[in-house]
Amino acid sequence: MSSALEALRRDFGGDIVEPGSAEYASASRSVLVTGSPAWVLRPRSVGDVRAGVRFAAGAGLRLSVRGGGHAFAGFGTNDGGVVIDLGALASVEVTDKERHLVRIGGGATWGQVATALAPHGLAISSGDTKGVGVGGLTLSGGIGWKVRKHGLALDNLVAAELVTADGETVRASARENPELFWAIRGGGGNFGIVTAFAFAAHPTTDVFFGRIAFPAGETAAVLQGWADLLRTAPEELTSVAEFANPFAGGPEAPVEIRVAFDGDDPERAAGAIDPIRRLGTVIDDDVALRPFADTLVEGATPPPGFRVFTRSAFTGGDAAPAALKVLAEAGASERPPFIAVRSVGGAVSRVAPDATAYAHRQAELMFTTTVAGPEPVVEAARPALEALWAKLAPHASGAYANFLATATEEDVAAVYPAPIYERLAAVKRQYDPGNLFTGNHNIRPR
Repeated sequence: MSSALEALRRDFGGDIVEPGSAEYASASRSVLVTGSPAWVLRPRSVGDVRAGVRFAAGAGLRLSVRGGGHAFAGFGTNDGGVVIDLGALASVEVTDKERHLVRIGGGATWGQVATALAPHGLAISSGDTKGVGVGGLTLSGGIGWKVRKHGLALDNLVAAELVTADGETVRASARENPELFWAIRGGGGNFGIVTAFAFAAHPTTDVFFGRIAFPAGETAAVLQGWADLLRTAPEELTSVAEFANPFAGGPEAPVEIRVAFDGDDPERAAGAIDPIRRLGTVIDDDVALRPFADTLVEGATPPPGFRVFTRSAFTGGDAAPAALKVLAEAGASERPPFIAVRSVGGAVSRVAPDATAYAHRQAELMFTTTVAGPEPVVEAARPALEALWAKLAPHASGAYANFLATATEEDVAAVYPAPIYERLAAVKRQYDPGNLFTGNHNIRPR
C-alpha cells in the first residue's frame, strides 16, 4: 500500500481528498448515497486518471467512478476504497461543424452540454436533468426528451476514449476496437473509465415543452388513451406520464402528461399534442415554445439518510394495457409509490437488436416506481411495492439500468439478457479480467 500511495502522490496532478479534510464531507458522497471512501481523487488530466486506476488496482482497493453522481444505486461512492471523480474533465467542444461532431469530457453533465451547444444550434439526445453525467447516462442508455426522434444517447455516440484496468488508454469506435465500442453502448462502466466521448449532434430549434394535467380520477383512462396515441404519434413527440406524486397529494395527485415536441412549427406541434389534451378534463396546461436547454431540470440533492428506491421495467404490444391498468390501480391505492411511464419506440426501435449492448429496442414504454424518505419509511413501503411488482411481472420485462436502486444478480439478468451478457463477459475478460470496475451492474469476466 505504501509504495502504491507514494506512486500516486508522485504521478497524480489533481486533488487528493482524504478523511479529515475540509472537502471530504461533500467529496465522499454521491448525489443520492453517502459513502466513506479512503481517497477521493479529482483528476485534471487523462494521465491523472491512469495514475488513479493504477493506484486502486495496485493497492487492491474497491474503485468507484463518478461523473454526475446521480446513480440510484450509489455507484459514485463506496466505503474504504477509491473514488475517481471526473468532474474537472468537463470540456465540450464542437470539433467538426459540418458533421456536427462534438467532443465531451468524461466528467461533463448534460446541463453543461446543452448550454455549450445552444449557441451552435445543436443538441444531443440525452436525459432530462442538468446535473446527470454524460458518462453514466450514455453508457447504459439515455432516454430523454428527444428519444423517439433521435434515439438513445448511446445511439449518437461515434467514439470514446477509455482508461482500462491496466491503466492504459484505448479508443473505441466502429473501426477501432469495435467489440469494445459495441460493449460500452449499453454495458455501463464495466470496461474502463471513459475520459472523452465523441457524439454526432443534430441541429435543433426551440421545442414545444410542458405538462398537461388531468384529475386523479381520470388516470386510468388518460393513461390508456395516451399510450394508444403514442403508437402512431409523430416521432418528434416524446412524452412521459406521471402520477401518484407524493408531493402533490399521492393518490389524489393529478396525472401529468409531460410533452416535448422536437420542432418549432406551431401547427405540427398542435397536431401532435392536441389529441392528448382531448383525453380528459384538462386542469392545467403550460406547454410553450422553449429553448431545448430549458427542458432540462435541476436535480435535487436529498439530505443524508434520505433514501430513494427506484425500480424499472419495459412493456409494449398486447402487454401494455394490462401493465398500465395495474399501475393506475396502484396509483390510486393508499400511500402509493410515485409512478412514471416514459414513451420509447420510434428511433430506438429502428436500431438493429445486436448493434449495441442495449437490450430493449422493441419496448414501447419504460415505467418506474419510486419510494423516497428516511430508511424506515422506505422499508415500510417495501411489502406493498413487492406485491405491485408481482402483479406487473406477467406484463413487463427487462429493466433499465439507469433507473435501478439495486444491483443484484436478478437486476443484472433483467438489464442484460443471456446472449448479450455472454458477449459482454467476453469483452470484460479482455479489458478487465480482474473485475476492477465493479461499481455498476456488474458483468463478471468469463
